[in-house]
Amino acid sequence: MPEHFTNNQMMSGKKSFVLRLNARTYEALEKWAADEFRSVNGQLEWIIDKSLKDAKRTKTENHSSQQKNENPD
Repeated sequence: MPEHFTNNQMMSGKKSFVLRLNARTYEALEKWAADEFRSVNGQLEWIIDKSLKDAKRTKTENHSSQQKNENPD
């Protein structure tokens, strides 16, 4: 196990890292998160997940189940 992972991070499948934002960007993100009833971290995860899906850079659950139905074993 890499030294920079804690047991909780390995079990949750999440990796922590430092992100530096200018104050104006953080304030806009903080307001958007509050409007959506999310934490800033939760909002960032949502934005990143949505962007990856929109760019077809990650598999969605629907996409995976469609592939299984199209290619039965």
